[in-house]
Amino acid sequence: MAHSADSGLLFVLAPAATLLVRSMSKFLDLPQRLPRWQWALRYIWVPAAMLFGFTALLHIRVPLLTDYYFLLVLLVMLAVLFAVRGYRPSRTLLFAALPFVLYKVIELVLEDPTGKMPKSYDSFMDATQGFALIWLFTFIFIARSQKKNLEKERVLREEEEKAKRLIAAQNVELERLVAERTVALTTQAEELRGALTELRQTQAQLVQSEKMASLGELTAGIAHEIQNPLNFVNNFAEVSAELVAELEEEQDKPTRDPELEADLLADLKQNLVKISQHGGRAASIVRGMLEHSRTSTGERTPTDINQLADEYLRLAYHGLRAKDKSFNATLKPDFDPALPPVEVIAQDLGRVLLNLLSNAFYAVRQRQLRGEAGYAPTVSISTRQTGEKVEIRVRDNGLGIPEAVRAKIFQPFFTTKPTGEGTGLGLSLSYDIITQGHSGTLAVASEEGNYTEFLISLPLNQAG
Repeated sequence: MAHSADSGLLFVLAPAATLLVRSMSKFLDLPQRLPRWQWALRYIWVPAAMLFGFTALLHIRVPLLTDYYFLLVLLVMLAVLFAVRGYRPSRTLLFAALPFVLYKVIELVLEDPTGKMPKSYDSFMDATQGFALIWLFTFIFIARSQKKNLEKERVLREEEEKAKRLIAAQNVELERLVAERTVALTTQAEELRGALTELRQTQAQLVQSEKMASLGELTAGIAHEIQNPLNFVNNFAEVSAELVAELEEEQDKPTRDPELEADLLADLKQNLVKISQHGGRAASIVRGMLEHSRTSTGERTPTDINQLADEYLRLAYHGLRAKDKSFNATLKPDFDPALPPVEVIAQDLGRVLLNLLSNAFYAVRQRQLRGEAGYAPTVSISTRQTGEKVEIRVRDNGLGIPEAVRAKIFQPFFTTKPTGEGTGLGLSLSYDIITQGHSGTLAVASEEGNYTEFLISLPLNQAG
């Protein structure tokens, strides 16, 4: 293929070369990758301008001038591509341009001094040129695709770096917030520990107050209950003293009556037996009071449940009567005579029975105060053995418990009594004693305005 050496073509080729170099510079980001080369690439048109001015001034024709300038531009571009070969699109463009540059070199070698190509090489060079151009443009498109992919990767990396910086900043902020929150939580924990200590102290005081209130009711009942055996002891003691006086008078007589002395001794002996029995009853009541007031040891002992229930039934009744002499109620004990001794903590179970029975007498008294015609206050307590369990039922025909209240009746500090008459700990402690201390159950059934019944169920054979 022949090329004209007319220097006028340089006027067109120089701007085209400048545009081509600038496009390559922008495509390869050369200001960042090769900043020192930028001044040379910026003046790629200078050689063409100098040649154009030289030939125009001297009016001479230089064969193949344009081809040599174009080859110079190609070689500069190859040098730039080689310099940034670490960039993947640059390597692709270098690979794309080599066949075309090689073609131009061969073309310059084969052309004669006038710039004409021998006929014998026309077909070969045309085919070579077509292949070189196809190769060049194919790999240019590949380089463009690579640049787009690299740009996407760069954007993704920047986004990842931005996300990492954001995460790092958030982590710093979170660590600061966590540190502040930790300090706040530590302070709150210390405050809560102090509040919990105060609450436990208050709870212990309330429990002790509840026990003392229970003990007060028990003491009132004991004072009334112990009066009977003491009266018997006093009466039999007075009669015995009279019998001793009569015996002494009989012994001082000159003529003694043996039969009368024997009768007096027999009566005296019988009175001493009665005194012993009622003295033992009084001692039993006092012993029960001491056991009730004593702190529980947690040891279970075989206990006569019937005797325990009967004793606390009467003590609870007389405890209320000590406060209100006008109060009277019907007591209905119903005990299973075949009930065997049950291993329980007697003083704890006694507290439960006293609490339930005191509540029962309180309920029937409140209903009695309403003045219902024909109402007879009645409190009953019964024991039964059902399989491997012992049941104790405490029932009254008092005011009953509303359904909304029954669900909360065993909660600490919940009470239906007026302020000052109950802490709400009695039933809560009773529930804990039965369920936790004796592995049993405590349930309530009631009908408002009719009755209330508490059912204690205890295992017959307690685990140690």
